Amino acid sequence: MNLSTRVAIVTGSGQGIGREIALALAEHGASVVISDINATSASTVAAEIVANNGKSIAVTANVTAQEEVARLAEQTISAFGQIDILVNNAGITRDTLLMRMSGADWDQVLTTNLKGAFLCTQAVVRHMIKQRWGRIINIASVVGLIGNAGQANYAAAKAGLIGLTKTTAREFAAREVTANAVAPGFIDTEMTRKLSDNAKQEFLRQIPLGYPGTSRDVANAVCFLASEEARYITGHVLNVDGGMVMS
Repeated sequence: MNLSTRVAIVTGSGQGIGREIALALAEHGASVVISDINATSASTVAAEIVANNGKSIAVTANVTAQEEVARLAEQTISAFGQIDILVNNAGITRDTLLMRMSGADWDQVLTTNLKGAFLCTQAVVRHMIKQRWGRIINIASVVGLIGNAGQANYAAAKAGLIGLTKTTAREFAAREVTANAVAPGFIDTEMTRKLSDNAKQEFLRQIPLGYPGTSRDVANAVCFLASEEARYITGHVLNVDGGMVMS
């Protein structure tokens, strides 16, 4: 999966799964724009890529602010001359049971996780159309397919992201721009490590492979969908879940 001629933007890549995606894309040769709301963490990841002989810059951006997203695209073009790959990874959680969920918690999650992906896609797709090549990869979740108690806002946003993925795929296929989603299942991250042992065991019982995935498992799927090897795949949801959701 040679990405040495490609330029990628990864939102929310200052930490966690986004960071791992950015590092993996750089390992495959891509020039990577680290975009995060946290300037310090974004700069740290970009410096890590450069220290390993990769090409990277950090751009602080809030994906819910259209003007900041526009600046993200402009700075990418200024630095690297093109935009080939967009990974919409930025997201937040505000978990609570539906009856207790505030309107603000609903709005914040939908705005960040769904509207943010819409704004970023809108900002970069014109560049992809002009060059007749592009890869848009949205980080969804298995909860967008099966739901999850206490995550009505998050599940709704991720389900909406899948719908956005399929529509984007249909609208831009004629210009050789593909759009796909990766839906992680139970992934070993800082967030999941904070779960109780009982909660972890309940998740593991739902996974046929019997163990959690890693951030690198998700990153590997993204790199494949970003590559030329995935040129005939669009509108697809790739579950990275150890068999948790079989559909």
